[in-house]
Amino acid sequence: MKRLIKLVMIIAVLFAFVSAYQVWTYGVDGGEKADAAIVLGAAQWNGSPSPVFHGRIKEAIDLYEKGYVEYLIFTGGKNGDAAFSEAEVGKNTAMEAGVPEENILVEENSLMTEENLEEAKKIAKKKSFQNYFLVSDQYHLKRAVEMAEDIGIKAEGVPTQYSAYKTMETKAPFFLKEWVHYMGYEVKNTFENIESMIS
Repeated sequence: MKRLIKLVMIIAVLFAFVSAYQVWTYGVDGGEKADAAIVLGAAQWNGSPSPVFHGRIKEAIDLYEKGYVEYLIFTGGKNGDAAFSEAEVGKNTAMEAGVPEENILVEENSLMTEENLEEAKKIAKKKSFQNYFLVSDQYHLKRAVEMAEDIGIKAEGVPTQYSAYKTMETKAPFFLKEWVHYMGYEVKNTFENIESMIS
């Protein structure tokens, strides 16, 4: 029994270490092309993007201007009694930067990452898109890409170079939060896979 407990502890530590490394280092630079960039939602402040959201929007605009994508998909609904949705703010900001309205798609029904992806998939299906970039902050991307793949979205994560998380003081809490979320998502998937194999 002691050997079993020791083995489980070793596996847990290795899992935590590998997960931390994956979350910390994940992301591509957008060197290839994709049909569209899905911009994962973040807070908006009375019609203006929060610093976190602004960083994601700016990266998506860069991808469009450099010809890596033809369309931008902004995600995120209204939080509480907000006058604007996250997606609406993202769209307006991109248009102000010169992205044509016909090259922007929005979904305004989601408030969480998994919902962002599910709703984005619905509207993108009408355009017959095949592959995507997911734009977010780096530590968010490993979990987001796995969520996307689990619902049939072929995507690569592109970390924004304009992230609001610039100092270790701001990076550390965000990293720890995403590390825990990612491990929880992986454990949940593992148990669901085991359950489906048994049933």
